[in-house]
Amino acid sequence: MSNITFPVMEPKMIPINKVVANDYNPNKVAPPEFDLLVTSIKEDGMTQPIVTYYDQENDIYIVIDGFHRYKACKEVFKLKKVPVVTINKSLSNRMASTVRHNRARGTHQIKSMADLVLSLSQDGWSDESICKHLGMSIEEVIKLKQATGLREAFASHTFSKSWDDFEKKYYSGEKGK
Repeated sequence: MSNITFPVMEPKMIPINKVVANDYNPNKVAPPEFDLLVTSIKEDGMTQPIVTYYDQENDIYIVIDGFHRYKACKEVFKLKKVPVVTINKSLSNRMASTVRHNRARGTHQIKSMADLVLSLSQDGWSDESICKHLGMSIEEVIKLKQATGLREAFASHTFSKSWDDFEKKYYSGEKGK
């Protein structure tokens, strides 16, 4: 595994007003857990930098992982600067990174996860690629696509022969046979 990079070894202190939340994070933290995070930062300090993508065009750092640490630093501690590390990836790969970081720690909101899976699918990601990059089973991906209620979510999905047989039987009027 010599291809592993170590962005964690290159943290930078960035003005907090240059750091912004992404608009796709499906992770939510309940108030008691947020309070625990605040306590953790109070007691232990910032033990992990915020993982970001640097948007050079707008001169901002977009949060990939660490939104709640960022929120605590901004709203509770009123810090002027925060530690960040940056990774340079496409939007789809940043979405996948966010999910991997979050899933390694906690839970997600179903609707937000469904929207994210649909977005990746519409971006051309196969079900298999979504499974691989987000650490999901094919059943999870299909259930999340179903949760969107959108027919196009399944446009590229290959159904098994049993589904084709069921569909032919049901729609040909043979369902009682």
